[in-house]
Amino acid sequence: MIPILKARHGDIAADLVSLAIETGMRQAEILSVTWKHVDLANRTLHIPETKNGHPRTIPLTSNALELLRRLNGTREGRVFQVTKPWLRFVWDKATKAAGADNLHFHDLRHEATSRFFEKGLSIAEVALVSGHRDVRQLFRYTHLRAEVVAKKLG
Repeated sequence: MIPILKARHGDIAADLVSLAIETGMRQAEILSVTWKHVDLANRTLHIPETKNGHPRTIPLTSNALELLRRLNGTREGRVFQVTKPWLRFVWDKATKAAGADNLHFHDLRHEATSRFFEKGLSIAEVALVSGHRDVRQLFRYTHLRAEVVAKKLG
């Protein structure tokens, strides 16, 4: 998916998708991130306004940190200077081209949550990153792969 986005729409779309997968952030959260909420030194990103009304600070993976360092241009305003309609247009074209019409941007949040568990993060740690306050809801977002768990079992 990311190579299709990059090839057709440049680095911005691919970077948006990468950040979504690395952080589990919602589309609206990513589009509203400003540089004043990014703390590269402490490897965190603060989201003052979330869907559930509870602000959260996300610890950044090495990949997310590298991406934000690379984007670290003016350090003013929003990190991504794009609109929701633009992202929707790009996403729809890319998923159609990839034959994945049923893939939604929000599915990246599910992917991220599953990856956090696969990396060995605890329930509390994943909830901290994702912002889930209800464990049942958190598990709805988790889709572990048996082959990954099998590797952990040795």
